[in-house]
Amino acid sequence: MYPWGNHRRFNSWSDAIRKRFNTRLQKLSINAGFTCPNRDGTAGWGGCTFCNNKGFNPSYCDPGKPIHKQIDEGLTFIRKRYPRASLFLAYFQAYSNTHAPLNVLKEVYHEALSHPGIFGLVIGTRPDCVDDEKLDYLAELSQKHFIKVEYGVESCYDETLRLVNRGHNFEDSRRAIEATSARNIQCGIHMIFGLPGESREMMLAQAEKINALPVDTIKFHQLQIVKDTEMAREYLRKPDSFRQFDLEEYVDFMVAFLERLRPGIAIERFSGEVPPRYILGKRWANVRSDTVIGMIEQRLSEKDTFQGRLCV
Repeated sequence: MYPWGNHRRFNSWSDAIRKRFNTRLQKLSINAGFTCPNRDGTAGWGGCTFCNNKGFNPSYCDPGKPIHKQIDEGLTFIRKRYPRASLFLAYFQAYSNTHAPLNVLKEVYHEALSHPGIFGLVIGTRPDCVDDEKLDYLAELSQKHFIKVEYGVESCYDETLRLVNRGHNFEDSRRAIEATSARNIQCGIHMIFGLPGESREMMLAQAEKINALPVDTIKFHQLQIVKDTEMAREYLRKPDSFRQFDLEEYVDFMVAFLERLRPGIAIERFSGEVPPRYILGKRWANVRSDTVIGMIEQRLSEKDTFQGRLCV
């Protein structure tokens, strides 16, 4: 039995949620029509060099549709795919979903929470798009609803963040995460492995920085070169300057990272999935996330190791 209460060799968020609510909790993506501060001039122009939201937004996520309509269509879609799911979270996924005045956010969040099929909210955003007023409001909502904020941290290195045009630094991430956790709001982060300029040693060293933060969950993404992005254009000009993981190499890397990650952080995702038609460069032959999880668990077992084994 491991510290998270079962015999799996990593702390699984889906297992923890199922234990807490005695059912599967399923996210339902929503596009509320927000943008990002590094797209609209607030913190820069052009957006992140790796970003093309078409690569991961479901077809029903159309910002031209009212939120309740997106939820209706999303529930129909998800119930066919995940018939055992009984609780649904409105997942504000596309772009930065706190990058608006508070009165606008209140209207949007209220519309989602007022839908009878919605149990709570997951809000994807950037660490430079929250303030005390917005977090206080989310803390108020969390008294009655399941509320989770997910920050795109992506890297702990400021030079990497500059290279991919994030428009914020790691200190912004630290402040936002600490302010969110201080209000007892569930807090998750996203990390990308394989960003330009980062060696294997640099990527592994980020575990120590993450361990020092009051993070509840984490999502890992391997770098994928997505068409119609600035990074794709850079890749076509200089493909040799990009180092993308082979599948087996990524599995070994994730095992090494897990060993360094503190046990209290629940893993929500090990790898990203983008439709093959959007991908340039190295592909994993349409390998799905469940397969990657199985490979990681097998490697953990082969090495007789587990999440947090090397965490000091």
